[in-house]
Amino acid sequence: SERGSAAAPTAGLHFTEEILQELTDRGVVITRVVLHIGLDTFRPVKVENILDHKMHRELCTVSGETAQIINLAKSEKRRVIAVGTTSVRTLESFASQRTTGNESIQKTGSFLNHGSQWSQIFIYPGYEFQIVDGLLTNFHLPESTLLMLVSALAGYDKIMKAYQAAIKESYRFFSYGDAMLIL
Repeated sequence: SERGSAAAPTAGLHFTEEILQELTDRGVVITRVVLHIGLDTFRPVKVENILDHKMHRELCTVSGETAQIINLAKSEKRRVIAVGTTSVRTLESFASQRTTGNESIQKTGSFLNHGSQWSQIFIYPGYEFQIVDGLLTNFHLPESTLLMLVSALAGYDKIMKAYQAAIKESYRFFSYGDAMLIL
């Protein structure tokens, strides 16, 4: 809905207005974020050690309303399911740790800040998610940061098994092909 992105957030293209309304009718709370996808999103990782990979900068925005909705969901122990890796990168870029409680009881949890910022977040296996509990996403290309992100959420072995099944069944990969739900 805003100018500035090098690509469409294609995972969201799986949803029609009718599907979104049906989800809302079933009690799913839908809110939106903005991430201006950079061209480097599609660049394969070519370094031997992924720690040497340099992520590109992307401008992302979380509104105050969206932060409030997600913070309420987290406080009520409801799941936050992102639609697309774009949403994951945005939400995790705005995650903060906080400590609450009185002198005798302290709880640490994650909460979502709001605003606009440049992000260079690189999510790969071993990353500890603070906000996102699940993801609906497309199948991504090998050697991509996006494949690493989904592997971080679901586990590398599970993702490779899913990809083997997808190849066997001739699923379509990349932008607007078949999708997977990771919970």
